[in-house]
Amino acid sequence: MNANPKEIELCRMLGIEFPIIVAPMFLVSNKEMIIESIKSGVTGAIPALNYRTVDELRTVIKEIKCEVKGPFGINLIVNKSNFLYKEQLKVCCEEGVDFIITSLGSPEETIKMAKKFNIKVFCDVVDVKYAKKVEILGADAVIAVNKEAGGHAGPMSYQELIPLLKEECSIPVISAGGVGNGYELKSMIEHGADGVSMGSVFIASNEAEISQDYKQACVDYGKDDIVMTTKLSGTPCTVIKTPYVEKIGTSQNWLERFLNKNKRFKKWFKAFTFFKGMKNLQKAAFSSTYKTVWCAGPSIEHVKSIRPIEEIVKQLRKEYGE
Repeated sequence: MNANPKEIELCRMLGIEFPIIVAPMFLVSNKEMIIESIKSGVTGAIPALNYRTVDELRTVIKEIKCEVKGPFGINLIVNKSNFLYKEQLKVCCEEGVDFIITSLGSPEETIKMAKKFNIKVFCDVVDVKYAKKVEILGADAVIAVNKEAGGHAGPMSYQELIPLLKEECSIPVISAGGVGNGYELKSMIEHGADGVSMGSVFIASNEAEISQDYKQACVDYGKDDIVMTTKLSGTPCTVIKTPYVEKIGTSQNWLERFLNKNKRFKKWFKAFTFFKGMKNLQKAAFSSTYKTVWCAGPSIEHVKSIRPIEEIVKQLRKEYGE
Protein backbone atom coordinates (compact mmCIF):
# COMPACT_ATOMS: atom_id res chain seq x y z
CA MET A 1 0.00 0.00 0.00
CA ASN A 2 1.19 3.53 -0.78
CA ALA A 3 1.57 5.49 2.46
CA ASN A 4 1.54 8.75 0.54
CA PRO A 5 -1.95 9.39 -0.92
CA LYS A 6 -0.43 11.27 -3.88
CA GLU A 7 1.22 8.02 -4.97
CA ILE A 8 -2.14 6.23 -5.28
CA GLU A 9 -3.05 5.68 -8.93
CA LEU A 10 -6.19 7.87 -9.01
CA CYS A 11 -4.12 10.82 -7.75
CA ARG A 12 -1.43 10.18 -10.35
CA MET A 13 -3.95 9.86 -13.19
CA LEU A 14 -5.76 13.11 -12.41
CA GLY A 15 -3.14 15.14 -10.56
CA ILE A 16 -5.17 15.41 -7.35
CA GLU A 17 -3.96 15.38 -3.74
CA PHE A 18 -6.28 12.77 -2.24
CA PRO A 19 -7.78 9.67 -3.96
CA ILE A 20 -11.50 10.50 -3.85
CA ILE A 21 -14.09 11.05 -6.56
CA VAL A 22 -17.15 12.75 -5.07
CA ALA A 23 -19.54 10.40 -6.83
CA PRO A 24 -22.09 11.57 -9.39
CA MET A 25 -25.47 11.49 -7.63
CA PHE A 26 -28.79 11.89 -9.44
CA LEU A 27 -30.47 15.18 -8.39
CA VAL A 28 -27.83 15.87 -5.71
CA SER A 29 -24.54 16.63 -7.52
CA ASN A 30 -24.10 20.21 -8.76
CA LYS A 31 -21.60 22.85 -9.81
CA GLU A 32 -20.84 24.11 -6.28
CA MET A 33 -20.10 20.61 -5.04
CA ILE A 34 -17.59 20.09 -7.86
CA ILE A 35 -15.89 23.44 -7.26
CA GLU A 36 -15.51 22.82 -3.51
CA SER A 37 -14.30 19.25 -4.12
CA ILE A 38 -11.55 20.51 -6.43
CA LYS A 39 -10.56 23.24 -3.95
CA SER A 40 -10.30 20.53 -1.27
CA GLY A 41 -7.80 18.49 -3.30
CA VAL A 42 -10.15 15.77 -4.57
CA THR A 43 -12.31 15.50 -7.68
CA GLY A 44 -15.97 14.96 -8.48
CA ALA A 45 -18.47 14.21 -11.22
CA ILE A 46 -22.02 15.24 -12.09
CA PRO A 47 -24.62 13.11 -13.88
CA ALA A 48 -25.38 14.70 -17.25
CA LEU A 49 -29.04 13.89 -16.59
CA ASN A 50 -29.08 16.42 -13.73
CA TYR A 51 -29.52 18.97 -16.52
CA ARG A 52 -32.64 19.01 -18.67
CA THR A 53 -30.87 20.22 -21.81
CA VAL A 54 -27.42 19.84 -23.34
CA ASP A 55 -27.12 23.63 -23.40
CA GLU A 56 -27.46 23.69 -19.59
CA LEU A 57 -24.80 20.96 -19.36
CA ARG A 58 -22.43 22.94 -21.61
CA THR A 59 -22.97 26.10 -19.53
CA VAL A 60 -22.18 24.32 -16.26
CA ILE A 61 -18.96 22.80 -17.64
CA LYS A 62 -17.84 26.24 -18.84
CA GLU A 63 -18.69 27.84 -15.46
CA ILE A 64 -16.73 25.25 -13.48
CA LYS A 65 -13.69 25.74 -15.74
CA CYS A 66 -13.91 29.52 -15.26
CA GLU A 67 -14.16 29.33 -11.47
CA VAL A 68 -11.59 26.69 -10.57
CA LYS A 69 -8.58 24.90 -12.06
CA GLY A 70 -8.67 21.16 -11.49
CA PRO A 71 -10.04 17.91 -12.89
CA PHE A 72 -13.72 16.95 -12.90
CA GLY A 73 -15.96 14.56 -14.78
CA ILE A 74 -19.42 13.94 -16.17
CA ASN A 75 -21.40 10.72 -15.70
CA LEU A 76 -23.20 9.45 -18.82
CA ILE A 77 -25.96 6.83 -19.02
CA VAL A 78 -24.85 5.12 -22.23
CA ASN A 79 -27.86 2.95 -23.07
CA LYS A 80 -30.94 3.60 -25.22
CA SER A 81 -33.01 4.97 -22.32
CA ASN A 82 -30.91 8.16 -22.42
CA PHE A 83 -32.17 9.95 -25.54
CA LEU A 84 -29.66 12.80 -25.02
CA TYR A 85 -26.61 10.54 -24.76
CA LYS A 86 -24.95 11.37 -28.11
CA GLU A 87 -25.41 15.11 -27.64
CA GLN A 88 -24.15 14.93 -24.03
CA LEU A 89 -21.04 13.02 -25.17
CA LYS A 90 -20.39 15.61 -27.88
CA VAL A 91 -20.61 18.46 -25.34
CA CYS A 92 -18.25 16.67 -22.91
CA CYS A 93 -15.68 16.26 -25.68
CA GLU A 94 -16.04 19.76 -27.10
CA GLU A 95 -15.76 21.40 -23.68
CA GLY A 96 -12.92 19.12 -22.56
CA VAL A 97 -13.96 17.51 -19.30
CA ASP A 98 -11.16 15.50 -17.69
CA PHE A 99 -12.99 12.19 -17.41
CA ILE A 100 -16.31 10.54 -18.22
CA ILE A 101 -17.93 7.89 -16.02
CA THR A 102 -20.13 5.49 -18.00
CA SER A 103 -23.10 3.60 -16.55
CA LEU A 104 -25.75 1.15 -17.75
CA GLY A 105 -24.64 0.12 -21.22
CA SER A 106 -21.71 -0.39 -23.57
CA PRO A 107 -19.06 2.35 -23.33
CA GLU A 108 -17.56 1.52 -26.75
CA GLU A 109 -18.71 4.68 -28.55
CA THR A 110 -17.84 6.87 -25.54
CA ILE A 111 -14.31 5.47 -25.32
CA LYS A 112 -13.66 5.87 -29.07
CA MET A 113 -14.78 9.50 -29.10
CA ALA A 114 -13.19 10.46 -25.76
CA LYS A 115 -9.79 9.12 -26.88
CA LYS A 116 -9.77 11.66 -29.73
CA PHE A 117 -10.00 14.46 -27.16
CA ASN A 118 -7.59 12.94 -24.60
CA ILE A 119 -10.45 12.42 -22.10
CA LYS A 120 -10.23 9.49 -19.69
CA VAL A 121 -13.14 7.05 -19.41
CA PHE A 122 -13.97 5.21 -16.17
CA CYS A 123 -16.64 2.48 -16.46
CA ASP A 124 -19.01 1.28 -13.74
CA VAL A 125 -18.72 -2.51 -13.34
CA VAL A 126 -20.12 -5.05 -10.88
CA ASP A 127 -18.21 -8.17 -11.97
CA VAL A 128 -15.05 -9.43 -13.69
CA LYS A 129 -16.77 -10.36 -16.97
CA TYR A 130 -17.88 -6.81 -17.73
CA ALA A 131 -14.65 -5.31 -16.39
CA LYS A 132 -12.60 -7.34 -18.86
CA LYS A 133 -14.91 -6.27 -21.70
CA VAL A 134 -14.46 -2.56 -21.00
CA GLU A 135 -10.70 -2.99 -20.58
CA ILE A 136 -10.52 -4.53 -24.07
CA LEU A 137 -12.55 -1.58 -25.38
CA GLY A 138 -9.92 0.79 -24.00
CA ALA A 139 -11.32 2.04 -20.67
CA ASP A 140 -8.79 3.91 -18.51
CA ALA A 141 -10.16 2.50 -15.23
CA VAL A 142 -13.10 0.59 -13.81
CA ILE A 143 -15.32 1.76 -10.98
CA ALA A 144 -16.03 -1.37 -8.95
CA VAL A 145 -19.58 -0.98 -7.61
CA ASN A 146 -19.95 -3.25 -4.58
CA LYS A 147 -22.94 -4.26 -2.45
CA GLU A 148 -22.39 -1.38 0.02
CA ALA A 149 -22.87 1.29 -2.66
CA GLY A 150 -25.75 3.75 -2.59
CA GLY A 151 -28.26 3.76 -5.45
CA HIS A 152 -27.90 0.77 -7.77
CA ALA A 153 -25.48 -1.43 -5.81
CA GLY A 154 -23.59 -4.47 -7.07
CA PRO A 155 -23.96 -8.07 -5.85
CA MET A 156 -20.47 -8.57 -4.35
CA SER A 157 -18.64 -7.27 -1.30
CA TYR A 158 -15.56 -5.11 -1.84
CA GLN A 159 -13.49 -7.82 -0.12
CA GLU A 160 -14.42 -10.15 -3.00
CA LEU A 161 -14.66 -7.71 -5.89
CA ILE A 162 -11.47 -5.66 -5.60
CA PRO A 163 -8.98 -8.58 -5.40
CA LEU A 164 -10.79 -10.31 -8.30
CA LEU A 165 -10.59 -7.25 -10.52
CA LYS A 166 -6.97 -6.54 -9.56
CA GLU A 167 -6.06 -10.09 -10.51
CA GLU A 168 -7.95 -10.18 -13.81
CA CYS A 169 -7.53 -6.60 -15.08
CA SER A 170 -4.47 -4.47 -15.75
CA ILE A 171 -6.21 -1.08 -15.51
CA PRO A 172 -6.82 0.82 -12.22
CA VAL A 173 -9.71 -0.25 -9.98
CA ILE A 174 -11.63 2.55 -8.25
CA SER A 175 -13.93 1.22 -5.53
CA ALA A 176 -17.50 2.48 -5.02
CA GLY A 177 -19.41 1.65 -1.84
CA GLY A 178 -18.56 0.97 1.78
CA VAL A 179 -16.55 4.10 2.56
CA GLY A 180 -17.91 6.61 5.05
CA ASN A 181 -14.75 7.79 6.83
CA GLY A 182 -10.99 7.95 6.40
CA TYR A 183 -10.38 4.66 8.21
CA GLU A 184 -12.62 2.77 5.79
CA LEU A 185 -10.95 4.58 2.90
CA LYS A 186 -7.55 3.37 4.06
CA SER A 187 -8.91 -0.17 4.40
CA MET A 188 -10.19 0.00 0.82
CA ILE A 189 -6.74 1.08 -0.41
CA GLU A 190 -5.17 -1.76 1.59
CA HIS A 191 -7.47 -4.20 -0.24
CA GLY A 192 -5.92 -2.99 -3.49
CA ALA A 193 -8.21 -0.16 -4.62
CA ASP A 194 -6.53 2.56 -6.69
CA GLY A 195 -8.93 5.20 -5.36
CA VAL A 196 -12.53 5.48 -4.20
CA SER A 197 -15.78 6.96 -5.44
CA MET A 198 -17.97 8.03 -2.51
CA GLY A 199 -21.28 9.84 -2.54
CA SER A 200 -23.64 9.35 0.39
CA VAL A 201 -21.53 11.23 2.97
CA PHE A 202 -21.62 14.29 0.70
CA ILE A 203 -25.43 14.43 0.49
CA ALA A 204 -25.47 16.23 3.86
CA SER A 205 -23.17 19.01 2.63
CA ASN A 206 -23.85 22.74 2.62
CA GLU A 207 -23.25 22.83 -1.13
CA ALA A 208 -25.90 20.23 -2.05
CA GLU A 209 -28.98 22.10 -3.29
CA ILE A 210 -31.52 19.65 -1.90
CA SER A 211 -34.04 20.01 0.92
CA GLN A 212 -32.84 20.29 4.53
CA ASP A 213 -35.10 17.31 5.31
CA TYR A 214 -33.11 15.10 2.92
CA LYS A 215 -29.81 16.26 4.41
CA GLN A 216 -31.07 15.83 7.97
CA ALA A 217 -32.30 12.31 7.15
CA CYS A 218 -28.68 11.38 6.33
CA VAL A 219 -27.76 12.60 9.84
CA ASP A 220 -30.68 10.98 11.67
CA TYR A 221 -30.74 7.58 9.96
CA GLY A 222 -27.93 4.99 9.79
CA LYS A 223 -26.80 1.89 7.93
CA ASP A 224 -29.55 -0.27 9.45
CA ASP A 225 -32.15 2.07 7.95
CA ILE A 226 -31.02 1.46 4.34
CA VAL A 227 -33.22 -0.92 2.33
CA MET A 228 -33.35 -2.16 -1.25
CA THR A 229 -36.43 -1.30 -3.29
CA THR A 230 -37.50 -2.31 -6.79
CA LYS A 231 -40.37 0.18 -6.81
CA LEU A 232 -38.29 3.15 -7.97
CA SER A 233 -36.83 1.98 -11.26
CA GLY A 234 -37.62 -1.72 -11.47
CA THR A 235 -33.96 -2.40 -10.62
CA PRO A 236 -32.91 -2.85 -6.95
CA CYS A 237 -31.96 0.55 -5.52
CA THR A 238 -30.98 1.61 -1.98
CA VAL A 239 -33.18 4.11 -0.12
CA ILE A 240 -33.69 5.31 3.45
CA LYS A 241 -36.47 3.39 5.21
CA THR A 242 -38.78 6.32 5.94
CA PRO A 243 -42.34 5.75 7.22
CA TYR A 244 -43.58 6.22 3.64
CA VAL A 245 -41.18 3.59 2.27
CA GLU A 246 -42.34 1.20 5.01
CA LYS A 247 -45.97 1.92 4.10
CA ILE A 248 -45.64 1.23 0.35
CA GLY A 249 -43.19 -1.67 0.76
CA THR A 250 -39.99 -2.33 -1.18
CA SER A 251 -41.16 -5.04 -3.60
CA GLN A 252 -43.32 -4.75 -6.68
CA ASN A 253 -46.84 -6.17 -6.30
CA TRP A 254 -48.10 -9.12 -8.40
CA LEU A 255 -49.40 -6.89 -11.20
CA GLU A 256 -46.14 -4.88 -11.38
CA ARG A 257 -44.10 -8.11 -11.45
CA PHE A 258 -46.33 -9.52 -14.22
CA LEU A 259 -46.01 -6.38 -16.36
CA ASN A 260 -42.25 -6.28 -15.70
CA LYS A 261 -41.82 -9.78 -17.17
CA ASN A 262 -44.49 -9.82 -19.88
CA LYS A 263 -42.85 -9.73 -23.35
CA ARG A 264 -45.50 -7.45 -24.76
CA PHE A 265 -45.65 -4.89 -21.96
CA LYS A 266 -42.31 -4.97 -20.11
CA LYS A 267 -40.51 -2.36 -22.23
CA TRP A 268 -43.25 0.23 -21.65
CA PHE A 269 -43.82 -0.73 -18.02
CA LYS A 270 -40.11 -0.44 -17.22
CA ALA A 271 -40.05 3.03 -18.80
CA PHE A 272 -43.18 4.04 -16.84
CA THR A 273 -41.77 2.66 -13.56
CA PHE A 274 -38.49 4.51 -14.08
CA PHE A 275 -40.23 7.80 -14.97
CA LYS A 276 -42.60 7.60 -11.98
CA GLY A 277 -39.77 6.63 -9.61
CA MET A 278 -37.55 9.49 -10.74
CA LYS A 279 -40.43 11.95 -10.31
CA ASN A 280 -40.98 10.70 -6.73
CA LEU A 281 -37.26 11.11 -5.99
CA GLN A 282 -37.30 14.62 -7.44
CA LYS A 283 -40.27 15.75 -5.34
CA ALA A 284 -38.74 14.36 -2.14
CA ALA A 285 -35.26 15.75 -2.84
CA PHE A 286 -36.29 19.38 -3.24
CA SER A 287 -39.38 19.88 -1.11
CA SER A 288 -41.16 18.63 2.01
CA THR A 289 -43.64 15.87 1.18
CA TYR A 290 -45.10 12.93 3.04
CA LYS A 291 -43.99 10.76 0.09
CA THR A 292 -40.37 10.80 1.18
CA VAL A 293 -38.21 8.51 -0.96
CA TRP A 294 -34.57 9.44 -0.39
CA CYS A 295 -31.74 7.60 -2.12
CA ALA A 296 -28.63 6.93 0.03
CA GLY A 297 -26.17 4.21 0.95
CA PRO A 298 -25.12 2.57 4.25
CA SER A 299 -22.19 4.99 4.70
CA ILE A 300 -24.64 7.62 6.06
CA GLU A 301 -23.87 5.80 9.32
CA HIS A 302 -20.89 8.14 9.62
CA VAL A 303 -22.78 11.38 8.89
CA LYS A 304 -23.19 13.29 12.16
CA SER A 305 -23.95 16.82 10.92
CA ILE A 306 -24.50 18.97 7.84
CA ARG A 307 -21.15 20.53 6.92
CA PRO A 308 -19.23 22.17 4.07
CA ILE A 309 -17.46 19.80 1.68
CA GLU A 310 -14.15 21.35 2.74
CA GLU A 311 -14.73 20.12 6.33
CA ILE A 312 -15.86 16.66 5.22
CA VAL A 313 -12.73 16.15 3.09
CA LYS A 314 -10.49 17.58 5.82
CA GLN A 315 -11.82 15.00 8.29
CA LEU A 316 -11.43 12.16 5.77
CA ARG A 317 -7.80 13.15 5.22
CA LYS A 318 -7.15 13.40 8.97
CA GLU A 319 -8.66 9.95 9.65
CA TYR A 320 -6.75 8.42 6.73
CA GLY A 321 -3.52 9.81 8.18
CA GLU A 322 -4.27 8.33 11.59
